[in-house]
Amino acid sequence: MAQERLTMRKIREILRLKYEAKLSNRAIAGACKISNSTVGEYLKRAKAARVTWPIADLDEDELYKLLFPEKERDNTQSVKPLPDWEKIRKEMLGKGVTLQLLWEEYQKIYPAGLQYSQFCHHYQQWRQAQKAPVRRIEHKGGEQMQVDYAGLKIPITDPQTGQIKEVSVFVAVLPASNYSYVEVQAKANQCNWNNGHVRAFEFFGGVVKIVVPDNLKTGITKPNYYEPGVNNAYQELAEHYKFAVLPARVRKPRDKGKVENGVLNVERRVIAPLRHRTFFSVHEAEKAVKEQLDKLNNRIMKAVGRTRRQEFEEIDLPNLQPLPEHKYEYVETKTAKVNIDYHIEFEKHFYSVPYRLIHQRVEVRASERMVEIYFKGKPVASHPRNFRMGRFSTLREHMPDNHQFMEDLSAERLVQWAEAIGPQTFSMVKAALLAKDIPQQAYRTCLGIIRLGKKYPVHLLEQACQAALEAQVFSYSAVKQELGLLQKQVDSTTPESLPPHENIRGAEYFTKKG
Repeated sequence: MAQERLTMRKIREILRLKYEAKLSNRAIAGACKISNSTVGEYLKRAKAARVTWPIADLDEDELYKLLFPEKERDNTQSVKPLPDWEKIRKEMLGKGVTLQLLWEEYQKIYPAGLQYSQFCHHYQQWRQAQKAPVRRIEHKGGEQMQVDYAGLKIPITDPQTGQIKEVSVFVAVLPASNYSYVEVQAKANQCNWNNGHVRAFEFFGGVVKIVVPDNLKTGITKPNYYEPGVNNAYQELAEHYKFAVLPARVRKPRDKGKVENGVLNVERRVIAPLRHRTFFSVHEAEKAVKEQLDKLNNRIMKAVGRTRRQEFEEIDLPNLQPLPEHKYEYVETKTAKVNIDYHIEFEKHFYSVPYRLIHQRVEVRASERMVEIYFKGKPVASHPRNFRMGRFSTLREHMPDNHQFMEDLSAERLVQWAEAIGPQTFSMVKAALLAKDIPQQAYRTCLGIIRLGKKYPVHLLEQACQAALEAQVFSYSAVKQELGLLQKQVDSTTPESLPPHENIRGAEYFTKKG
């Protein structure tokens, strides 16, 4: 008998996959998420009832009658009433309540009902049906890789401050051979998760067909048995290496039993032996972990009498897909708005873009080595990746002309321009440069003083600089204020000329008349 009544849709799918796709019963069971025995039972009954693909125009009840004619005969016979087994189960939780007592109460309601032995038998069958069947999974060589993070972490001590930070341990296991890969990661983030897969494939020397991760956010965005959501970055990795992501079901440890066991072995054989050692960098910890991993993979497994490496070389390695021609490089993407200073912020570092894009939104694509910036799908800037927070990466060609001019400024050039004006201006600029701890802090002051020579006569600028030098005030505002006073004095000593008018006669009138 089939263990469950399937829907019309699922029966149609079983027949389609069998007669049209030519799949095996086991493959059909996996695709339809039902047991192998159920597939066999339905195919057997379909053959006996001469139901083939495509199915005739039958509704679900008609099809079910064809497949299970004995059900129709049973329905005509008297059926002994069954109790509510869920209610029986809840009653059994009560103190002192037994099946014998519950059967006696059932007999009072249904005297012609089940006898005690039948009552117990049906109840036990119902209880077993509530439990999910356990299927032993036979893994094929090179087909699957299971990945997860170990529960134990490795402490790293800062050699300067003594502060201790724990780092994560990434584990990848090939379940057919139990061959394992382990690496230390400074942080369990998307970049390290993806690149951990890359390094695992390189360690194994090939790529599997299926990767089984836990429902981590770095891999799965929506834990769902039927349609798990794989995040974009992880999906790009899967497409590059041509593997399928088959997440473990939530709270179903058997789905990734090998990696669970592999993680346990890593914790016991790789991490625990290092518990008394002090590491001052991730590199040190990584080196020690690789040594312990080598011992683990070359340790003889009692169950098979061979090492993981021997099993891997015989079972997995010949069946792995080749590595792609180009190595995958993790790229993180985000959108950013260009600030007024024509820089965008990515992980607290600032990168320049052409100043014409101020206030525009751009796309940032960052790998471990480079940061590339796109506007409307076209590349507009490229910088080496810089992890120093609060700092700027600026390209000269991204600046407007006036900012490029300031970028080209130097103390020597400012002194040269001041010397061309006069000795006092020259001395003032040199004094302003020396007054600052960092000469660049005085560039704007010096440039402002030099530009005053275009607005005021040179001899007045020279006098103003001399006055500021004598007062030991080396600032643009002091020179400008002194120039303003000097200009007023000059204006007050110059007679005002009369405006031209037809009734005003000058010296020429009298000269001509004489």
